[in-house]
Amino acid sequence: MKKLFTLWAVCLLSMLTVVAQDAIFVENQEIVSPEVNADGTVTFRLVAPKAITAQVWGDFLPGGGGVADMKEENGVWTYTSEPLNAELYAYYFVVNGQAMLDPQNTYLYRNIANYYNYFIVSREKGDNGDLYTVHEVPHGDVDEVWYDSPTLGMQRRMLIYTPAGYDKGGKFPVLYLFHGAGGDEEAWIDFGRAAQIMDNLIAEGKAKPMIVVMPNGNMNAQAVAGKWSKGMYKPSFMQHTSDPAPTVSMEQSFPDIQKYLESHYNVIKNRKGRAVAGLSMGGGHTFAVSKEYPGNFDYIGLFSAAILYGINSNFMETNLQSLRADQKLSRQIDALKAAKPKLYWIGIGNTDFLYSQNKDYRTYLDEKQFPYEYYENDGGHIWVNWRKYLTIFAQKIFK
Repeated sequence: MKKLFTLWAVCLLSMLTVVAQDAIFVENQEIVSPEVNADGTVTFRLVAPKAITAQVWGDFLPGGGGVADMKEENGVWTYTSEPLNAELYAYYFVVNGQAMLDPQNTYLYRNIANYYNYFIVSREKGDNGDLYTVHEVPHGDVDEVWYDSPTLGMQRRMLIYTPAGYDKGGKFPVLYLFHGAGGDEEAWIDFGRAAQIMDNLIAEGKAKPMIVVMPNGNMNAQAVAGKWSKGMYKPSFMQHTSDPAPTVSMEQSFPDIQKYLESHYNVIKNRKGRAVAGLSMGGGHTFAVSKEYPGNFDYIGLFSAAILYGINSNFMETNLQSLRADQKLSRQIDALKAAKPKLYWIGIGNTDFLYSQNKDYRTYLDEKQFPYEYYENDGGHIWVNWRKYLTIFAQKIFK
């Protein structure tokens, strides 16, 4: 009789557990967050009945990143944004002063050592949000490859996007695309939406089918954290300058990348089929690589570039005098000018903290009568801008 009672109790407990789980499941399904409304506003919701304060941090808020207070009713905290432009946006919650992800949103990405939720706003076909969304179009592939870098004395990992139709033969142009400080070879794929941008632009006939090479720009690292022999360390923003400090620059080791690509992929092996671009630190890499090899690329793109030059230069200072004083740089820029690249493109937001640095560089180019194309828009040093710059640049190259 005791065994029968025990079995009955276990069955009852199991039934109650299932009912409780179902209740939780249904309750969670009733909470939609984020909800993109028809007018372009976005509503965020968080179930936190014991919370004292709740906020949402988002790059859709003024300044490209800030917090807004949420309001509580019956244990559910909510915030509705102003109407947002078509774009991909990142956010997280701050509850009682502690950051947390939105438990109702399974879409997230990592930036250095932090995770963010994201959502996409699209108003109409062809806008930015639509471009960053996966559509029923022919899709390219993203290869994870390891290549030998004799210059750095190590094997290194990079991602390579090949367009739809690559396996059918032919030679393809190549865009070498560098990430920024704190990033890695996965940055342009994860939150740069490079694969979606290229798939959609190519499918619409707005960009030429091309290969996109995304190396790791941290010269002291083989790969993204957790995917090389150093183990599962915590990545940091300036780790590319220490632990140990790199002894070789991107421009010195770049030929190893190009050599691997041109020996393993079907590519056009001349300057007409080569482009190079990058954001922030990667813009600095683009600046350096293009002047080091002036006849190598027909298309060069600097996105919010960190053009740190001269002993008096840092992130917050202008560096025009350092640029003017450097005779080696003068010879390199003259050689690049003589090589006549088809496009030298500079893009930056008007509130970017590197704005004055880029302004000085443009003044320097103007003084040397170096032709370039300049694009300035609203916003700061954020992915919202860099995705736009890639979209614009990709439609200008290899035409």
